[in-house]
Amino acid sequence: MVEGKPKVTLIGKELAKNGLEFIYEGSIAECSACKLKSACNNLKKGRRYRIVGVRSIEHTCTVHLNGSQSVEVVESPIPALLPADMSIKNTKIQFECSCNRELCPNYPFCRPDGIIEREKYIVVNVIGGAPEQCEKGRTLQFVELIPV
Repeated sequence: MVEGKPKVTLIGKELAKNGLEFIYEGSIAECSACKLKSACNNLKKGRRYRIVGVRSIEHTCTVHLNGSQSVEVVESPIPALLPADMSIKNTKIQFECSCNRELCPNYPFCRPDGIIEREKYIVVNVIGGAPEQCEKGRTLQFVELIPV
């Protein structure tokens, strides 16, 4: 799997654990006056990240319980379902999903958290077939994607 250079950011001290995955949701109003807001809000909104290093530097924070801590993060692979003809390892794709069947058991993987519609991704791993038959009759494959 391709892993990019870690990026340093701040996260709540109670969340600062190696291996934790999260989706960055953007800044909030309470952060607007903070002198460290650019260090906390230096990730891309909607992307999935994984903590790969916890640094000893801590800061006071009015938002996070017990303050914030410096961590190193990388963009994390995103498990998703793709049509079989797009599920080729090391292929660059533009992610699009036209399915709106929210009650389908596959839906969370057809529209996974951390994917930004119409952005480009690389298929880094093809895992296998979908756990359930597609309600639209498509042949789907489980893959892992990383942003380009």
